[in-house]
Amino acid sequence: MNIHQEILAKGERNGRICLFQHLKNVADIAAVVANHAGLDEHIAIEGALLHDIGKVSPLFQKSLARSYKKKPGSVFRHEIASLFFLSLIKESHRAAVIDMVVAHHKSMYKDVRELGILDLDDNTNCFEEHSKGFEEWSPIALEILESLGLKTHKISIDEAEDNYEYVVDYCCNRKSDCSKWRGLLMASDHMASAMETESEMPLNKLFIKPDLSFYNRQSQLYPLSMISAESKKKHTLVTAPTGAGKTDFLLRRCQGRVFYTLPFQASINAMYDRIKADLSDTNAQVYLLHAASNLKLKGGTVEESIMQRHVGASVKILTPHQMASIVFGIKGYEAMAMDLRGCDVILDEIHTYSDAIQSIVLRIIEILIALDCRVHVGTATMPTELYKRILELLGGLSEVYEVKLAPNTLASFNRHQIYKLASREDAFGVISSAVKKHSKLLIVCNQVKRAQEFYEEIDELYPDIRKMLIHSRYKRNDRARLETDLRTDFNILEDTPCIVVSTQVVEVSLDISFDVMVTECAPIDALVQRFGRINRKRSLETIGHYKPIYVISPPENEKEALPYSLDVLKGTFEVLPDNGQVMEEEHIQEMIDKVYPKVMFQNIDYTGVAFLHGKWQLKALCHQARSALLETLDINSAVCITEKDKERYLQGTGMERVEMEIPVSYHSIAHRNLDQLNVGTRPFVIPDKGYDHEKGLLPDYCKTEYYQTFEIL
Repeated sequence: MNIHQEILAKGERNGRICLFQHLKNVADIAAVVANHAGLDEHIAIEGALLHDIGKVSPLFQKSLARSYKKKPGSVFRHEIASLFFLSLIKESHRAAVIDMVVAHHKSMYKDVRELGILDLDDNTNCFEEHSKGFEEWSPIALEILESLGLKTHKISIDEAEDNYEYVVDYCCNRKSDCSKWRGLLMASDHMASAMETESEMPLNKLFIKPDLSFYNRQSQLYPLSMISAESKKKHTLVTAPTGAGKTDFLLRRCQGRVFYTLPFQASINAMYDRIKADLSDTNAQVYLLHAASNLKLKGGTVEESIMQRHVGASVKILTPHQMASIVFGIKGYEAMAMDLRGCDVILDEIHTYSDAIQSIVLRIIEILIALDCRVHVGTATMPTELYKRILELLGGLSEVYEVKLAPNTLASFNRHQIYKLASREDAFGVISSAVKKHSKLLIVCNQVKRAQEFYEEIDELYPDIRKMLIHSRYKRNDRARLETDLRTDFNILEDTPCIVVSTQVVEVSLDISFDVMVTECAPIDALVQRFGRINRKRSLETIGHYKPIYVISPPENEKEALPYSLDVLKGTFEVLPDNGQVMEEEHIQEMIDKVYPKVMFQNIDYTGVAFLHGKWQLKALCHQARSALLETLDINSAVCITEKDKERYLQGTGMERVEMEIPVSYHSIAHRNLDQLNVGTRPFVIPDKGYDHEKGLLPDYCKTEYYQTFEIL
């Protein structure tokens, strides 16, 4: 048995893993994933063993050296060289193995950098380039494969070329599809690569069905807990106010592994903490999926910090943006589709999404149905037209278990008295009164810059009062600290005044309860969520008691209204009660429908997407550039770092880099003539003056001219 430990899958910069061990690890994981997905375990192992064997080529081994400098125009794709050994696989297995191997890094056709097999076959002497020295290095590859249990025979250069031509013909004739085999290999390869610093692969922790019996708890305070979750209907639509027990009910409806989606990073962080604690006495594996996930796992195991990104979790908590990859066909979408198939998917707080995300969520629901998922939708309220659209997608009343609370039960959730303010200046009298009464005050603005300005004024007026500013434009380690302080420090203060100034990041699923709110006017559905942070604690003593919320009149122009429609803001302000009248839960739906008599679903260009009209549309083994998704969403699609963090970022580990990153919209940062690094997530570099530890990103200072001035000073 010769495993050739000198032949590497990864060089010194990436942990120095020998190829034999990497292939074994991928094969071990692939077997488990295949069994879960109902695919042939033997084929999965064959594809896994073959997928990187082309790395034996000296052309690849030389590239692993620290001193290696790539020659301009030179191309070597190890996955193409791996397929020179295809004839080791019996013919009935070859289609699946090609799917696993040929495009596990690059789209096979029209790749962004034109490095797919069909791109290279059209534009270069692809076989000739990749087969250099084949007769010298192929015996080593065969010895490694033999040591891994694959039956081999000597492969001549002619046989290798025949294998190559077989693959090219297969790829040319491949139809539109979502390849399960490609998804299986990519999922297994990514997990193996992540776990190779560990002594054992956590195969026994994959695809565990969670024990959700914890959520069978009952209390009269939470009326949904008293309603049976039993129904033969596959899907769920629950409408209930914040604090009614919606999360527990949705989880009680789940029968298998769970994907739990919420709109914002802060909300999924909070839900992760909650479910992780709830299920701590079970064997369920609860993971979190977003760019800063690892920050939630500091102090936990390396295994946890890695596995949260990969397939097979019992419960995975994420935002729709991660799931949107299956709509747009972004790289890895097949692995996401395979992981989702047959699972329970909770779409919580669905009404809070922007127009673009709402449209994409509707498309996601279509795909989830095609993947045989059980879909459970939770909402405080939503426009009737949107509700009907979702109900229709889920198959109508014969397929959907609808749950709503009775009017008398809804009345017990009335807890806010509403006051309208003519201007922002009028808010300062309210703030002064709240401070004198030792109240906990929450101020919410719709734009980061206005939140920063409001905070500066508060800081000047009340220098000795506990205060915090929180929004989405902080370094990720600062953001994680602020969220923790908000929930575990500010939230539990008693008889001590404090002021938190925030943006929309506090709207959903943050379990905080303040005494007074001053808020800019937002769309009615967003305000309902926002109001849920005030007088949130529900007990026999608090029912029937009200706390004040002050809503500032909408601005005069569209720019100041962003990210919302000015017409929607004006419509919302008009339907709100005033002068201390109670916001009645029973009437919120009619308020919503007055503001949204028609729901305008954003017309998104789905040309070239993966799934449309009930069918997979994208050519199999191909994917779209990530920009297709990011340009549509214009979410936190880019990151920046400060100049003083630049060198540390260049030298840092993946985890260290994440801590330094500040999420931003690509369009807000890309045209400022800033330096952009070509490592990690390719952050833009802003001057140090553009970031404040307390206030976050300061966009006015994130321009080249400020950078130059600052350097001179």
